[in-house]
Amino acid sequence: MSIATDQWPRRHLINVEQFHRMVEAGLLAQDARVELIEGVIVDMAPIGSHHAGVVNLLMETLLLAAAGQATVTVQQPLRLGSRSEPQPDVMLLRRRADFYRQSHATAADVLLVIEVSDTTLRFDRGEKTALYAKHGIQELWIVDLENRQLHCMREPAGETYRSVVSFSPPANVAVAALPQVQVQLAALFE
Repeated sequence: MSIATDQWPRRHLINVEQFHRMVEAGLLAQDARVELIEGVIVDMAPIGSHHAGVVNLLMETLLLAAAGQATVTVQQPLRLGSRSEPQPDVMLLRRRADFYRQSHATAADVLLVIEVSDTTLRFDRGEKTALYAKHGIQELWIVDLENRQLHCMREPAGETYRSVVSFSPPANVAVAALPQVQVQLAALFE
């Protein structure tokens, strides 16, 4: 009996509920730095001080500019279908009366997802971009620390974005859903 070699190895994919049960059962630590991406548990890169500082700057900028209009979250779960729960570095979400106490945000809640990339650029521009586009995330920013650029993606179409524009300092970039909310790249990449 012959088995086609292009079918092996197969992956055993899990769903979000199984992922949460693994944490509840102690198979994954509550504070484990992992994400569920398309049914696969993926280790997240360690957070260096430069990465953390940029996340802090983005959080403060968005908090001040979007106060009362949107909710800003940092490294919180985003439920995308039954097999994915990434934790973007920063999200700008529609305001909800419960402040997301009742359930994690879903694609319908997202105004902007931001991934800060130093060592993860290929993954963020590949698998993560495809995941966000596939689930209809209207705007994705990837902050490329190594090349000092902000890659702005809008208009999801399948597993890609129709509009992809890269900005460099001293540009200011506005959030499409809230144009008054802008990030100054000179400050971001100083």
